[in-house]
Amino acid sequence: MSARFGVALMAVLLAVYIVLVAQRAWLLLGSGQPVGVAMGVALVVLPLIAVWALWRELAFGFGTQRLARRLEAENALPAEELDVRPSGRADRAQADALFPLYRADVEEHPDDWRAWFRLGLAYDGAGDRRRAREAMRTAIAVEKRTRP
Repeated sequence: MSARFGVALMAVLLAVYIVLVAQRAWLLLGSGQPVGVAMGVALVVLPLIAVWALWRELAFGFGTQRLARRLEAENALPAEELDVRPSGRADRAQADALFPLYRADVEEHPDDWRAWFRLGLAYDGAGDRRRAREAMRTAIAVEKRTRP
């Protein structure tokens, strides 16, 4: 629940930031000075990029959460229990040992979003966040394509 609170707080803070920047942009655009107008345009573009980035991250989070609930309902989440370090992260050696199993599942079933999702969990357990997110994005895209 604290992660949801953090996301909501960041979204609210971004909204406040956008309103304040929009106010400054309006003032600069109305200044009539070339430098002020250029800065006003920049202040309009940058918040739009921030909104796009926030939307993309929220869509990713909602998508992975939806797929995780589906896998849990199907009793298809990985059953392996990994030891955890004091930081709460999975033991990397154990996660690395399980990785080939999930990679082979994706190679055998490239159109199965479940296999991609489990591979993403394996990457995450092994500490490879970039590949974990990539596998999760693929799982979301495959699930959308195969949705009835």
